[in-house]
Amino acid sequence: MSFMDILALIIPAAIVSAAPLIFTALGGVFSERSGVVNIGLEGLMLFGAFTGAVTIYYGEQFGLNGAAPWVSFVVAMIVGALFASIHAVASISLKADQVVSGVAINFLAAGLAIFLTKKIFNAGQTPVISERISKSNIPYLSDIPVIGKLFFTNAYLTSYLAVFVALIVWYVLYKTPFGLRLRSVGEHPMAADTMGINVKKMRYIGVLLSGALAGLGGAVYVASISGNFTHSTITGQGFMALAAMIFGKWHPLGALGAALFFGLAQAISISGAQIPGLQDIPKVFLLIAPYVLTILALAGLVGRADAPKALGTPYEKGKR
Repeated sequence: MSFMDILALIIPAAIVSAAPLIFTALGGVFSERSGVVNIGLEGLMLFGAFTGAVTIYYGEQFGLNGAAPWVSFVVAMIVGALFASIHAVASISLKADQVVSGVAINFLAAGLAIFLTKKIFNAGQTPVISERISKSNIPYLSDIPVIGKLFFTNAYLTSYLAVFVALIVWYVLYKTPFGLRLRSVGEHPMAADTMGINVKKMRYIGVLLSGALAGLGGAVYVASISGNFTHSTITGQGFMALAAMIFGKWHPLGALGAALFFGLAQAISISGAQIPGLQDIPKVFLLIAPYVLTILALAGLVGRADAPKALGTPYEKGKR
């Protein structure tokens, strides 16, 4: 197997694996840039995966066919935002410990999703969906020598949508008045309040957007990778997205790059058995490689990354 063949095997898989992480990490950027810690990304992503699987399944029954996955993305975003509102009320209005609230969201989402799956389908998993996001070649771009084969052949549209959304989030946060207000309540909420910005409202918006994007990440995972929902569909991807956000220094483009890096690690763990030099490595080591790389990346970055100054700090005065 040549070096180009290895790249052609790994890179498309890395982009596919990175897409759910990108959406979820961008959600974390919105929440934490507003000053609210969101450890609950794992639970929000998990419930989005459950919602996406159920929506696609029933969409197939009602004849939505190819539109079912796209409808599931919208539904998962709405449900994810509603689920995140629990964390918003607890951490913003009730001023509960934000880390504890996020952990509670993770447990609640996992338990509720499995409970509903058993109640609805009388089984431990949802049926396998037939309508999924299919692979396709990007016209013209796939014909580019070398690059076309690596990045634009047998690709999922959701992968490019994730990159596009990352660019949109960067523009919104750094080039619009809304983004300035959101970042200001995460850096210095008292000064923002003095300037007439409703701190609580902006933080609510940040948390709800994080829920919507994390829910979208879970639905994309189901529609493009897993094909159904079980208790083990989302096993650490939400935490990996959280790590990507921190590794990316709470910046949308940084989170995008970090998510692609973790996606590459996942792709190597999945395709390692086909790559010369990695075939003799025990499979368990390949499977844990993405998580080990996550720990190493954070260990090398924590202390040097500049988190929003008011991150995790409830605001007492904002009553405008």
